[in-house]
Amino acid sequence: MKKVVLRLLIAACCMVSSMPVMAQFNLKKAVSGAAKAVKAATLTDADMANYVREYVAWMDKHNQVCPEKNPYTVRLKRLTAGLTNVEGIPLNFKVYYVTDVNAFACADGSVRVFSSLMDIMTDEELLGVIGHEIGHVAHKDSKDAFRTALLTSALKDGVSSTNGKAAALTDSQLGDLGETLLNASYSRKQESSADSYGYEFLKKNGKNPWAIALSFEKLKKLEEDAGYQKDSKWKRMFSSHPDLDKRIKTMSERAKKDGFERPENKMPEKPAAKKTAKGKKK
Repeated sequence: MKKVVLRLLIAACCMVSSMPVMAQFNLKKAVSGAAKAVKAATLTDADMANYVREYVAWMDKHNQVCPEKNPYTVRLKRLTAGLTNVEGIPLNFKVYYVTDVNAFACADGSVRVFSSLMDIMTDEELLGVIGHEIGHVAHKDSKDAFRTALLTSALKDGVSSTNGKAAALTDSQLGDLGETLLNASYSRKQESSADSYGYEFLKKNGKNPWAIALSFEKLKKLEEDAGYQKDSKWKRMFSSHPDLDKRIKTMSERAKKDGFERPENKMPEKPAAKKTAKGKKK
């Protein structure tokens, strides 16, 4: 691979000196593009791990993380007790005290749950959502999505390096990366596989797997109540979770087939603390 690339660049450079100025300019652009492709190809797993850690640290800094004794954190710790790793990747959990209804998991095993999601989900439903997100980590979906986002946003001009090591991302690059990840979506196949993982995750933990279908029903209700306005934050949020009706049906039928009864769809008890539109306590 390296020899082929080297020959290509040497040949291109040799051609530059014998061409007109305009042709040289165009060829230099082509060589620059080839160089960027080479840099992208050299993005190692170690580089990826460092970039993921940077991104998670940036997210934790730019969102209000619930402290250890906060009711949200206490609840999440209780639910995730014993969940230490997935496919050898260590897991860590935190709650963001924000108004958006969401959760995500990164390739390094960092799982972040939004407090507003916890407000509408029962313990079993929340565990189903967490299982779904962990499924994306187990299936390497999170890693692939992060790599793609890196190369199309923060590292779109190639992988910079210092002393042979990938350089740290700037605050602006991390912001671009976050925006790209926000607007990214998994394929239907990836979502279906993560749903299945979440279903089995609930069973493994002694919970009724109906909960994952019920969690989708609540998300669908939110979508309907919000009116799914064009270009709204709700459209962006649910565009990454397509075909909710089909997914609800698939999980429901699977639970019925496995002999589980549909539980009553309840709302959890909310902690006393309230949030403002900016995600801060009143």
